[in-house]
Amino acid sequence: MSPHARPIAAVAGCLALAAALTACGGSSAASDEKIVTVYSADGLKGEAGDGWYDKVFKDFEKQTGIKVKYVEGGSGEMVQRAAREKRNTQADVLVTLPPFIQQADSKGLLQAYAPKGSEQVAGGDKASDGKWTSVVNNYFGFIHNKKELTTPPTTWEQLLDAKYKDRIQYSTPGVAGDGTAVVIKAMHDFGGKEPAMEYLKELQANNVGPSSSTSKLAPKVDKGEILVANGDVQMNFAQARSMPNLAIWFPAKQGGRPTTFALPYAAGLVSGAPHSENGKKLLDFMLGEQAQREVSAIGGGFPARQDVKPTDANALALAKLMEGVEVFEPDWADIDKNLPTYIDAWKAATGS
Repeated sequence: MSPHARPIAAVAGCLALAAALTACGGSSAASDEKIVTVYSADGLKGEAGDGWYDKVFKDFEKQTGIKVKYVEGGSGEMVQRAAREKRNTQADVLVTLPPFIQQADSKGLLQAYAPKGSEQVAGGDKASDGKWTSVVNNYFGFIHNKKELTTPPTTWEQLLDAKYKDRIQYSTPGVAGDGTAVVIKAMHDFGGKEPAMEYLKELQANNVGPSSSTSKLAPKVDKGEILVANGDVQMNFAQARSMPNLAIWFPAKQGGRPTTFALPYAAGLVSGAPHSENGKKLLDFMLGEQAQREVSAIGGGFPARQDVKPTDANALALAKLMEGVEVFEPDWADIDKNLPTYIDAWKAATGS
């Protein structure tokens, strides 16, 4: 045997081990890649490439050279996917709506990181331990077809009318963030779980059926396939640019005021992220002043930073839309703890 044979074999073994580690994500090579993977609830990316994400990701890539790999779905769907991949993490940044961002945290999917600019985000719009921070503020709402409904609905009770049979659809609670919001708002407006479920049971006679994604409902409303659907202000306001028959409204309980609650897009750095440094850079970028000023002008939403106060036409229109609407604050700790119970009650009430 050559005296050099054993060292060469040892080197070959080390190289093989390094290759194996790289394949398993155990090498530092992954962290050096110019890529960042985002798992996000739908709504911030434009159908025609004209959404807030489209602009932010393009600017981020131009400034840093880091390419954004984007995966979209319902809020619950994205959390479930990240949870399934926990032993082989693929996502670097997770963006989802409450209560799913809290759910992601309780599943151990998020690591603490306070992005630059997060000190300007209100306390209720970020986690006290830095696990997540809102990047776009938003509110829950409904939409209707304003062309076919010359007298639009204003109350929950009006949606029980026979003229809405098979013309109403809302996204699936427990799967979509906005769908879960239907249950949360109904519980608030009707004064508790039982009366809310009684109402949703009645509404089921007019409901088309489940939808895993809220964003798919707006085109159906715009075309008149259905007349009413759930949504959120940011997404629907942005969609209305290309869907002229959409109008946003906030159901009231008969005799009461229209209500809504904040439903922000909250972002967190994924625990064990393969490109964690790139994830941090993207979170910093999304909370930067330029990106925050574009939230209304491009995205149709509300800045997460309190020190950013845009005055563009969209910002003024959004402020007018919210006039006279009572904004309540859900007990997110209770919802995070009892969400499975509420979803089971909804399933039982509606036969879903």
